[in-house]
Amino acid sequence: MNNHATEASWPPPRSQWLQYWSAAPAEQAETLAAEIAEHCEVSDVTLPQNGLGLLKLPDSALNDLYFLGEVPVSHAHVEVVAPDGTRSEGGARLLDDRQSLARALAVLDATLADRLPKHEQALDLLNTGRAAVQQTRAERNAILATTRVDFSLLGDGSEDDDE
Repeated sequence: MNNHATEASWPPPRSQWLQYWSAAPAEQAETLAAEIAEHCEVSDVTLPQNGLGLLKLPDSALNDLYFLGEVPVSHAHVEVVAPDGTRSEGGARLLDDRQSLARALAVLDATLADRLPKHEQALDLLNTGRAAVQQTRAERNAILATTRVDFSLLGDGSEDDDE
């Protein structure tokens, strides 16, 4: 997949935005959110919070849930009002303990969702994050490829059964 997105595939669905912004440098996201706040009125719908969440996973045999442990979680829900009166809400829930980052990503979410001022920069940062996600995937796939084993070279085991 190339880094230049086509009109049909870009921007990606809103459900993927946080994944991409989370992969971009946090300082850039927080700086952009501050710039948006200079042009628009940003208010918290709920106060940004952070804490610990329990990570649950079902076992593969009986499908019973068991707890792997605690993970840091932060979330924010904001409303952004543009100078022309356009209102937009955005939210972010991250596996990260930085509530300032969650709030910044919530601001970006609201800005891009309704194309408020600075939405082009939010889209550029989304593309930066997407490139980072693609690079990580490529690196993981390369590592996975080096660990593949070709079992076809081992024969079918029929000689072992004759003994």
